[in-house]
Amino acid sequence: MMMRSKFLCGAALLGAATICATAGVQAQEINFWTINFSNQAANKALESIAQEFEAKHPGVDVVFTQRAVDEHKTALRVAAGSDTGPDIYFSWAGLGLGGEYVQAGMSVPLDDYYKKYNWKDELLPTAAAFADDFAEGMHGVPFTFKGEALYYNKTLFEKAGITKEPETYEELLAAAGALKEQGIPAITFGGTVNWHVMRLMDVILETKCGAQTHDDLMAMKASWSTTPCAADAFAELKTWSDNYFLKPFMGISQQQSFSLFVAGRAAMMLEGNWLVQQLSEASDLNNYGLFPFPTGTKRLYGFAEYNYVSSKSKNPDLAAEFLDYFISTDVQQRYLGTMATSSINSKVKYENQRPLEVEWNEIFGAYDQMFVNGDQAFPGNVTTEYFRVINEVASDNMEPKAAADALQSFIDNL
Repeated sequence: MMMRSKFLCGAALLGAATICATAGVQAQEINFWTINFSNQAANKALESIAQEFEAKHPGVDVVFTQRAVDEHKTALRVAAGSDTGPDIYFSWAGLGLGGEYVQAGMSVPLDDYYKKYNWKDELLPTAAAFADDFAEGMHGVPFTFKGEALYYNKTLFEKAGITKEPETYEELLAAAGALKEQGIPAITFGGTVNWHVMRLMDVILETKCGAQTHDDLMAMKASWSTTPCAADAFAELKTWSDNYFLKPFMGISQQQSFSLFVAGRAAMMLEGNWLVQQLSEASDLNNYGLFPFPTGTKRLYGFAEYNYVSSKSKNPDLAAEFLDYFISTDVQQRYLGTMATSSINSKVKYENQRPLEVEWNEIFGAYDQMFVNGDQAFPGNVTTEYFRVINEVASDNMEPKAAADALQSFIDNL
C-alpha cells in the first residue's frame, strides 16, 4: 500500500508545472517506509503530520510506502543489499530487529542530529535509551514506546466468577482454569504470524526463569539446554496451548484474533497499549480491563519502535528535519493517543484521557525496568529458530526439552 502525501504550490494548481522551480523552490521527496498500522488513527495521523510538514516546506513531498509487518521486514532486507531504498524507515529498536539493519549498514548514525536538535532533552530517557544500544553511533529516533499487557473481557471474567485481576502467576492460571470450566477460551493468538504466540513464551520465560536468567538466555550467555527453567517455560507454553488457547490458532492472523476477541470468543489478549485506540474503533472500551502479565519480576514487558534515517537517503538532513518535526512537543501533544496511549516526548501533558489510557499511564509509572520481545533481543537468524521451536511446541509437534535443546544447538552452530 502506498500512501502519497503531496503539497502543491499555488501556481502549479493552474497547470504551470515549472512555476515552483522558477519561484526558487526545488522539489524534494522524502520516501518513508513503514508498516500499515492496524490502528487506522495512526495511519491518518502520519498522513496529517506529513501534510503539515509539506506546508511548512514548499516543494517537499513526503511519500509513505506501507506494508504488512513481514513484508516490510523483507523489503528492508532487500534494500539493505541494494543501492536504493527509502530516506526513512520504521523498525523496532534494540539489537534484534533494528540491530539487524544497523549491522547491515542500512542506518545512518544520528549523533550530530541528536546534538543539533537537542533530542535527548525532548525525549523520554526510557524511550531514547535504545538509540545507543550499538557499538558505534546513535541510531534511530523513537516513534513510540510501548508496553504489553493482558486485556480482558469484563463480561467473560464475570461469567467465570473472576472477581479481581490476577496479581500472581498462580492467580492467572486459576483464572484461566475458571474460564475453561465455563467453556471460554482464556486467550487468543494468531498463529500465522510468528511473533504473536512468541509474546506468551517471552512472558512465561520471565516468570519461570526470573529477570537475570531470562536476560542471560536471550543474550546467549546461558545455555537453553542446561538451564532447567528454559525447558520448564516451553512446558508451560504447551500447557497454555493445550488448555487455554482459542483454537485452531495456527490458521488465523493476529487481526482475525483481535476480531474474535472483540466478538467475545476468548477472554484475553496479550497486546500493547496501541490496542486501546483499536478497541475504541471496534467496540465499547468500557467492556475491557487490563493488567500486566504477573511475572513476579517487577519488570514491564514492552518495546520501542523507532524511525531510522536510511544510508540510502540522498538527503539525510531533510529526513532528520522531518523526524525532528514529528517528535516535537506541539505535534506529539496534538496527536496524543492516535499512535500510542503515551508519547515519547517528555514535555507532553496528559488530559481528558480515557480510562484504559489512564491505566496505561499508571502501569508505566509503576515500573522502572522492562524486558523486550524475543525478536528484538535475539539476532535475526536466532529469532527465526526461536519462532520455529515455539510454534512446534504450541502445535504439539515437539516436546519442551527437545525445543530447548534444538534452540541451543542452533546457537552453538552459529
